[in-house]
Amino acid sequence: MKAISVKQPWASMIARGEKTIETRTWTTKYRGPLLICSSKKPFIQPSGCAIAICELIDCRPMTEADEQAAHCHTYPGAWAWALAHIKPIEPFRVKGQLGIFEVEWPQW
Repeated sequence: MKAISVKQPWASMIARGEKTIETRTWTTKYRGPLLICSSKKPFIQPSGCAIAICELIDCRPMTEADEQAAHCHTYPGAWAWALAHIKPIEPFRVKGQLGIFEVEWPQW
């Protein structure tokens, strides 16, 4: 399944449904299921694990209206990745990568 690495504490905020927009400096045409993986650094638990599944429903230039859901201010070149149907999962180890990457997940 498709996955992205997100630094802590933002990965956990997504898993709890507190952060529904992830920001990136690049866009994607992909829409669909997305595994949220917490980066190893900074070392904030859980780190280096897949921790949530969601659906990527939109990817658009970030606006000030996205700031609350993204938990950050708008910045030059920011893209808002809109996430929906967020569900925490039992964490399992994942070696993170840059960009969107593939992860084998037996439950998928």
